[in-house]
Amino acid sequence: MVQSAVRILVTGAAGQIGYALVPMIAKGAMLGPDQPVILHMLDIKPAAEALKGVKMELIDAAFPLLKGMPLNLQDCLTMGRFLTSYGCIIAGVVATTDVAEACKDVNIAVMVGGFPRTEGMERKDVMSKNVSIYKAQASALEQHAAPNCKVLVVANPANSNALILKEFAPSIPEKNITCLTRLDHNRALGQISERLNVHVGDVKNVIIWGNHSSTQYPDVNHATVMTSAGEKPVSELVHDDQWQLHLLNSEFVATVQQRGAAIIKARKLSSALSAASSACDHIRDWVLGTPQGSWVSMGVYSDGSYGIQPGIIYSFPVTCQKGEWSIVQGLKIDEFSREKMDATAKELIEEKSLAYSCLKG
Repeated sequence: MVQSAVRILVTGAAGQIGYALVPMIAKGAMLGPDQPVILHMLDIKPAAEALKGVKMELIDAAFPLLKGMPLNLQDCLTMGRFLTSYGCIIAGVVATTDVAEACKDVNIAVMVGGFPRTEGMERKDVMSKNVSIYKAQASALEQHAAPNCKVLVVANPANSNALILKEFAPSIPEKNITCLTRLDHNRALGQISERLNVHVGDVKNVIIWGNHSSTQYPDVNHATVMTSAGEKPVSELVHDDQWQLHLLNSEFVATVQQRGAAIIKARKLSSALSAASSACDHIRDWVLGTPQGSWVSMGVYSDGSYGIQPGIIYSFPVTCQKGEWSIVQGLKIDEFSREKMDATAKELIEEKSLAYSCLKG
């Protein structure tokens, strides 16, 4: 049985992350190898030519999952398309600088576009720029997206951008608006895999708490590794005295927190490939479900779990089933973790206040 195509919006599609992300989606990395997709790509007018080039490459790559859209005779004549005896077929790609056109009927929105912080900019300046962008895009999603559209915010400050989007797209359920901390989650898995010399697929249940910023708390207290002797806590497998639990709570945390900066220093550009891959991971697990006994990290609207103030977008451990996420409950939180979790929550509360002051300004 042929599945209906899913419409996926990628904003900032001509940028670094967008350029890495759209072919991954088209190859099935996000929704699986059998799910047809129609890509909606949005970018700003100065990037229109670059966006056109991305569309040309998607067509040239001949991705089978990019489902063409049959049009009727009048549509073909209006668009000036070449007609065959079979009618008019256009590629399964919409490339536009018009936000309303980009948001039309989309089922999933991956918000990559945003205003980056540049040298000399104050925190309030970059927040003000992004508040304006996300207010406009939220309004377009509110008016034009498909019912029950799922939204993932990637652009920084991701948690606060997601909160602004929630405010201006009130018909989108709050559980459908999330932000990306899966990149940090994957970085933590990778660090453990390298240090213990185990396959990354055998490591699970790290947690990223809080903000996608340098205050985030990568928590390994509940992480495990599958070994030949069964599942073992990460702390039991660390035999190097220089990397015992107290160092996991300092050097490991700092490494994950600063990984993005380290990549920029190394390649002189931000981490586009890993960000794009983790965005696919986030949506795939959200839509298709997490493996039994495993959880992932997602920035979601706080309901007060673990003493985190409601009303902010905060990263929690979640499991997903049938397109819905649920916060993992009942995990033991030690004193060190509590301090770190509260510190990143405090930053998010301050960011929320700053974002709202930008709205009024």
